[in-house]
Amino acid sequence: MLRVHFTSEDMAHVRVAPAPDPLWEITNSFQLLTIQEASLVFGEWRRLVRPRVQRTGRLLAALLPPRGYSPDFLTPDLGGDFDLTNAVDVVLGTPRTDLRRDLTKLAVSSRRLAPLSAETRALADGDPEVLRRLGAALHTYHRQTLGPFWPHIRAQVDADRASRARAVLEGGTDGLLASFRPVLRWQPPVLEADYPVHREVHLAGRGLLLQPSFFCHRRPVTLAEPGPTPVLVYPIQHSLGWSREPGTPLSTELGALIGRTRAAILQDVVSGRTTGELAARLGVAGATVTHHTAVLRRAGLLLSVRHSKHVVHTITPAGLALLAIPQSAELNV
Repeated sequence: MLRVHFTSEDMAHVRVAPAPDPLWEITNSFQLLTIQEASLVFGEWRRLVRPRVQRTGRLLAALLPPRGYSPDFLTPDLGGDFDLTNAVDVVLGTPRTDLRRDLTKLAVSSRRLAPLSAETRALADGDPEVLRRLGAALHTYHRQTLGPFWPHIRAQVDADRASRARAVLEGGTDGLLASFRPVLRWQPPVLEADYPVHREVHLAGRGLLLQPSFFCHRRPVTLAEPGPTPVLVYPIQHSLGWSREPGTPLSTELGALIGRTRAAILQDVVSGRTTGELAARLGVAGATVTHHTAVLRRAGLLLSVRHSKHVVHTITPAGLALLAIPQSAELNV
């Protein structure tokens, strides 16, 4: 069980990260790559990317076991800059004392089945060559397994943020924290979650950064040693079929896509709309909106995330690209 304790000061310093963190996505996806859970959502992705990492993932495999502790230095505070090159540079700049601390914890982890490799022990000493190889491994893994899908990962995180923004507008910080149920359970002043070990985190005025993660699965993740601003990484909703290789035809629905109502829906969901809001703004029945959003969703142009009793629709990068067609183009009803 994880229990995060809030003060009144903490309630004023709760934030949702503005984008997916590439290092958390590397960490969570690599661990998910080595197990067989959630095959419906991640099975096709595993099939596509596993052959790509067989030769490049040795060092990451030593650092990121599928269960248990993984070193905190691999997911540092990026200060809101989620550029991959900057993120890797922050990792490579980790002080030697932190490297040794984290890798000592990894070595004695109860889930670890084998001693640390010579390469990992050299990393604990801050060996420049091993650090260089770690940086190369992080870049290569991201390019091979996450890069091709990053636009969808970003769009799905944006859809989650639109849902959280509505929760804040409707209920403030209390509403935001309550919106994470059932993954997180808000029982003021404590936020609870299922966790592999028992942990009590007292924010003590530091606030909390909530980091949405595409590859976080089932339950949240947090650092073993919370920094100045504690981070809680939480799983988001997914659209099935997301792992189609780029360049694969999205759907035969595209041939029937262009129409005034669907174009209007795409234009209106850029900032996120519920089904009821779309129906009211377009002057059509809710069932009509549901039909059109289903077509747009199957075509990969729209994402839908459930928030409380409502479904919030947001646009994808492919949808934005479609809206860039010349305004003189004829639209069919």
